[in-house]
Amino acid sequence: MTDSPTPQPSRRRIRVLVVDDSALVRKAIADALAQDPDLEVVGTAPDPYVAREKIARLAPDVLTLDLEMPRMDGLTFLRILMEHHPLPVVVVSSLTQEGSQAAVDAIEAGAVEVLAKPDGTMSLGAVADKLAWHVKAAAEAGRHLRRPVEPSAEPVAIPRPSAFPVLDRQLIVIGASTGGVEALRQLLPRFPQGLPPIAIVQHISAHFSRAVAARLDGLSGIAVREAGHHEPLRPGECVIAPGDYHLAVEHRPDGFRTRLLQTPPLHHCRPAVDVLFRSAAEAAGAQVVAALLTGMGSDGALGMQAIRAAGGKTLAEDESSCVVYGMPKAAIELGVIDRVVPLRQMADAIIAAASERT
Repeated sequence: MTDSPTPQPSRRRIRVLVVDDSALVRKAIADALAQDPDLEVVGTAPDPYVAREKIARLAPDVLTLDLEMPRMDGLTFLRILMEHHPLPVVVVSSLTQEGSQAAVDAIEAGAVEVLAKPDGTMSLGAVADKLAWHVKAAAEAGRHLRRPVEPSAEPVAIPRPSAFPVLDRQLIVIGASTGGVEALRQLLPRFPQGLPPIAIVQHISAHFSRAVAARLDGLSGIAVREAGHHEPLRPGECVIAPGDYHLAVEHRPDGFRTRLLQTPPLHHCRPAVDVLFRSAAEAAGAQVVAALLTGMGSDGALGMQAIRAAGGKTLAEDESSCVVYGMPKAAIELGVIDRVVPLRQMADAIIAAASERT
């Protein structure tokens, strides 16, 4: 496609540069994004060297970036970009095992989101809304790229024993979206062993959630895995919703069990935080501790309302540490949050809330 000059519209659109070595994929992504009136694809690039020149000339707000490219791989380019010219980046990666692992590396290197690369089985309509949503989230996150970032958590759990016996129906639930994978990398290694069961919804594409869960498991002192259907969820265990499935929990005589659902998306998302939080309110009532982390949109606010009505404890991440302050802000404005804390204090706040007896 032809690079466009800097426009001067009355309402400024989000300017996107598409970087991918495949001409077909570049066109598919550009055509998908062009359907959204808030977005403008100002150019495309087949490799990082061309991208570097076009970043300087076209001043895009957001990049979409392939990871497997000639001359320089996307991950190396991303690390250089984040060091010298930080920009919001949405990684569009292949669906292979190697692609999934590289996508997790890309998040750790500074990418805002990871999405599956369009292929012959995906129609333009199937990818357009999702691509546009994540590009807009990345643009929102771009406002914070130059703010100092908290250091990543050490890959060792804090050596702190649980100070309380876990009650029968105690449950911890966490929701996150844009910036959430990095937030979870900082949060989960701070949890001691012996906590109540933990269930997490992180907005993430199918095929990447298992790699994210595996990476978090390696960093944490608690067991972390991708959730399966109708599995037991025990104290000291943490499950993460698989991409493209809602995660719910239910309580049986033998304890908590997971449920995976493919009911319609909520807030453009499947998994959705509201599905998990509402099920937690029903399954555990006043014994729930819920935390809402960084993310675009309002997912989780109504679920927090249900947990608060059931007597559970509700926490939200403070704006100062959020990559995108949308989801916590929505719940705070709804008046359903007990305590607002920055990310570095969230583990202690969750532990303290779970230690309180209702």
